[in-house]
This record gives sequence, structure tokens and C-alpha cells, in this order.
Amino acid sequence: MDEMEANQFKDFGKEMIDYVAGYLENIRERRVLPTVEPGYLRPLIPDSAPLKPDKWEDVLKDVERVIMPGVTHWHSPRFHAYYPTANSYPAIVADILSGAIACIGFTWIASPACTELEVVMMDWLGKMLGLPEAFLACSGGKGGGVIQGTASEATLVALLGAKARTMDRVKKDHPEMSDAEIVGKLVGYTSCQSHSSVERAGLLGGVQLRSLQTDASNRVTGEILEKAIKEDIEAGLIPFYVVATLGTTSSCTFDKLDEMGTVCNENNIWLHVDAAYAGSSFICPEYRYLMKGIEKADSFNFNPHKWLLINFDCSAMWLKDPSWLVNAFNVDPLYLKHDQQGSAPDYRHWQIPLGRRFRALKIWFVLRLYGIENLQAFIRKQIGLAHYFESLVRSDDRFEITEEVILGLVCFRLKGANEPNEALLRRLNGRGVIHLVPSKIGDTYFLRLAICGRVTENSDIDISWKEVKNTADEILSKK
Repeated sequence: MDEMEANQFKDFGKEMIDYVAGYLENIRERRVLPTVEPGYLRPLIPDSAPLKPDKWEDVLKDVERVIMPGVTHWHSPRFHAYYPTANSYPAIVADILSGAIACIGFTWIASPACTELEVVMMDWLGKMLGLPEAFLACSGGKGGGVIQGTASEATLVALLGAKARTMDRVKKDHPEMSDAEIVGKLVGYTSCQSHSSVERAGLLGGVQLRSLQTDASNRVTGEILEKAIKEDIEAGLIPFYVVATLGTTSSCTFDKLDEMGTVCNENNIWLHVDAAYAGSSFICPEYRYLMKGIEKADSFNFNPHKWLLINFDCSAMWLKDPSWLVNAFNVDPLYLKHDQQGSAPDYRHWQIPLGRRFRALKIWFVLRLYGIENLQAFIRKQIGLAHYFESLVRSDDRFEITEEVILGLVCFRLKGANEPNEALLRRLNGRGVIHLVPSKIGDTYFLRLAICGRVTENSDIDISWKEVKNTADEILSKK
């Protein structure tokens, strides 16, 4: 059989490592946004797979010819769209090892190291963030952490746990009610500024979610939440789930978690905290004030794969009482049973899919090879770069900052109408030197500049600002 042997793999692997290092070290030289049109790739490769193997050297050559022209370079210092997605050499190396071991860690026995390293890494991370003991496995209580693929999955998993918990409670109080009757009355709450995945979790979970209007600072407060809950209880509904967002997608705004937590605790409602982007900053003690009230939550999630140098996918979720998930998701066919059941988590009960990769390796490699101090320095530097861009925007009186700059996101716009700002963004992205995306809150359209690239320096921000400024000159001179 003609297949790749170990010696060929060594050569190909070494060449690929060199290629990857060269790509990342010289990423500034590439245009951040591709210029290709939809369908560009099909004519570049054959119509069907080869009957006989190609040479790996030819495959490597084709990466540059076929793939790179269609890549948006997320790790370029000129990429400022969305939020960052993390990338580092230790995490890339860990993914190689994960790919080699290639276990599917759905139960403890399916690969004990896969489960056990995850339990410990989630404690390491939780301690770094200053999470309450009740969320940590090492506290000896019920709590613990799990690596999900994305924050969207965490939101859905928490919703399903909340649904199971509330149904159990209502059934005890009202044995005459059927499951369908209870589900029909369940209602959850989230901000109109929450990520779209929260709304989607409601659709997938088969329950209604209410979108709450925010205060003047785009936050959900305890008062707003309490009012909605009272209305729904009076209407015969059963409030069961609340999502508080720390660092919204549009503007990196923080809901009033402390106030919301009090309302949830008083009404026996599951509170899930989504800190997908902002959560990484909590490794710095000076940003932990942003999660005031976290001890009142039932579940907490953030994405190390956004801003903690751990490559996608790695979404960290902690639960005070995972048993509600285990009960909700537990199916126990004989082929998945094992002798150690109950003495270690079987993470298949904590997630939507059965299969899971050995993702804890990435956390272990990154935390060991950077150390907490260097990770803190990285976060602080990136926040400093955002404040630097903010100062440049403020120095030009044609522009305004629309949201307080707290972390690594700057929301800004040309003063006045929306149209010039729309034209500005179109032209900026068309030129392709930098990449931004817009957002809109109420009737105000604005541009978001996120600090994304790991290697971004002040000089890169100078280039990005010059691009914004020059483009604004062009737009405004056309008036």
C-alpha cells in the first residue's frame, strides 16, 4: 500500500513547521483581506481526487497557490474585525500532539489522561481568574469545569441544565402538570445586546427567550430584569434562565451582574454568565471588578481561544452543580459503561456531542510555556494598544468615541450622520490595508476596532489610524 511512512511524515512535518513559522512571522506583508470572488478555488484544482498519490512537496506548494489567496489573515496586526481569535506556537504544537494521540475522550476509560488533565486545567484557569471556590473541582464540592467547543455551546448546555432543574422543581410542586405544559410556560431572559447564539440556544432548547431592552449605557440592570420577571409570573409563565453578558459583541459593555444575580437568586432562576471575550482579562486582578457578583451565578463561560493565546477551539465553562446536566443528558448504553463510573467525570454528559478532542493539552502547554505573568503582560499590552488608538481618534475632532474603552475594543465614528460612516467602512475594507466590521446600537452606526494580532505594536496602530484618517479625508472631501 502506498501511504505516507514515518520518514516522509518527518520531512513533510518539518517543512510545514518552517512554512507556518514563516507565514506567521511575515504576516504583515500579506494583504489582510483577500480579493478573490466566490468560486475562485474550483478552477485551481482538478475536478476529482487523484487515483494515485500526489507528492507531498506538490501539496505544500499548492497551499500558497490555492489556499492563501482566499485566506482572511486573522492574525495580521491589521485585522481589527470581530474579536480576536487566539494563536501561539505552544498551542499549535499541542494540537499536533492531540492529533497524534487522536483519542475520543467521552468517558474516563476512553483515555484517562484526557479527562484528568481537563479537570486540573479547568482548576488552574479558574484560579487564574479568581473564580469562587464553588466552581472548582479541587474545592471538593459539586462544582467543576469543562472545555466546550464554543461559547454558543456553553449557553445552550446551561439552558438545558436550567430547563431540567426547573422542570424537576415544578413537577414536585405541581405533579398534575405534564412536561409539555411546563415547557410551554418556561421563559428565559437576555439582553438585546447579547450574542445571537443566546437567541439560538432558545430555539434549539425549545423555549421562549425574552430580549430585554437595556439602560442608557446598553446594560441590563437588576431593575430591568426584575420588572420582566414580575410581568411574566403574573401572566402565568415560569422564569427559569437568565444570561448576563460581560463584554457584549457590539460594544464590549458589561451587564450589571451583581444586581441581576440578586434577582435570580431570589427567584430561583439559573444565571449563566457569558464572558466569551472579556473573561481572559480577569487573569489581571485590576479587571476582576468587571465580574462583581460572579458568586451569584450558576454557570460561567469564557473563551481562552479568543484572547488567551490558546488556539480555537477551547471554550472554558464552569458549573456550580453539573449534576443537572448529567441528569438531563445521561444516556447509558452498555458499550459506554465502565468500572470507574462516578469517581471521575464522564464529560459526554456535560456537552452536546459525544466525541471530544484532547483540548486540555493546549491549555497545559500554553500556561506552562508562557506562565501567568507573561499572559497578564500580553493582555495589558493589548488593552494599552486600544487606549493608544482611542487617543489618536480623540485627537481628530471629526471623530467621536461612542463607548467607554475598557478592554481591547474601540467603538468610534465620524460625527454626524450614518451614511459617511458606512461609506468610510466600505472604502476601508475595499482598500484592504486593514479590516474592520461595523455595529449599530439604536440608530447609531459605528465602527469597531478590536486589537487582534498577537504581534501588534504601536507602529501597527499608527498604520491603522493613518488608513482611517486618510480614508476619512477622501470621504469628506467628496461631500
